[in-house]
Amino acid sequence: MPLIVTPGQLNRRAELYHQIGIMLAAGITLPQALDQVRKSSPISLRPVLQRLLDNLREGDTLTDALERLGRWIPSFDGALLEAGERSGRLDATFKLLALYYRERAQLARQVISDLLYPLFVFHFAAVLFPFIQWITSGNSIRFALTVLMILGPFYAAAFLIVYACQGRHGEYWRATIESLLRPIPVLGTARRFLALARLAAALEALINAGVTIIQAWELAATASGSPEIRRTALSWKKSLEEGCTPGELVARARAFPELFASLYQTGEVSGKLDETLLRLHGIYQEEGTRKMRAVAQWTPKLFYIGILLIVGWKIVSFYSGLYGAGSDLDKALKGFQ
Repeated sequence: MPLIVTPGQLNRRAELYHQIGIMLAAGITLPQALDQVRKSSPISLRPVLQRLLDNLREGDTLTDALERLGRWIPSFDGALLEAGERSGRLDATFKLLALYYRERAQLARQVISDLLYPLFVFHFAAVLFPFIQWITSGNSIRFALTVLMILGPFYAAAFLIVYACQGRHGEYWRATIESLLRPIPVLGTARRFLALARLAAALEALINAGVTIIQAWELAATASGSPEIRRTALSWKKSLEEGCTPGELVARARAFPELFASLYQTGEVSGKLDETLLRLHGIYQEEGTRKMRAVAQWTPKLFYIGILLIVGWKIVSFYSGLYGAGSDLDKALKGFQ
């Protein structure tokens, strides 16, 4: 995977998953679907898809074939596809992943588009004030160093934030990012809700496929993409073997909201757990997507407000230095007096 994933790359991955999902739903086998998609894919994707196809033809399962590709596919995608393969619902899993990446691409494009004007104002201000000092002093080196000191940390911080939020990192890294983002209003809740939506979808598919409840929870928790949910579910194995129900454990766990725990227990007791999981998927998918869109709308606005405050402070500081107490003008006026 590339160092930084762009909206275009996210959209291409969404289109790839979408095409495979449609072909599988139409009754075409996975190797045939991959062969068809490979022919129409961008040149950069064809060698990887060919290797994946060769691995499948050698007798590998999709999970094993993807593991042999290394880090081409994010761990979240691999876990969800493994759950889909075990449940026999690969077509629905590919479509779910396509929707996930399409929404990520749309949100990323929206944020980038809304940030263009604030970034222009920021760069203009970053160059304007050192430029005024350069005109008065004539020191070109000082001007260049001042601009570099302003823009350098900004670009470094932006790169680190984008890089840290990519889905290509390991479990420890993703757990750290999750713990850092959880307290952030709206964003932390949005990520949590989307993880619960993926958990519910994977659980429903695995349980209906006849996978044991212990394996289903372990696979679905991994497919959720949340290290916290995964750690919680993996710690349940002994309790489940001793006779505890998942509903009891969900109700005790901090990783699950009260609504999720309540509905899950109701579905478990009533024998309609599959319907309940589908309902939970719909609730948390809708709420998580709505909150994530709100984050995408407000992040550029807050950034713009922050830039205006900084520019305003710079203007006040500039005029205070020019006309305020202790300035050259103030000293000249005192000299006349």
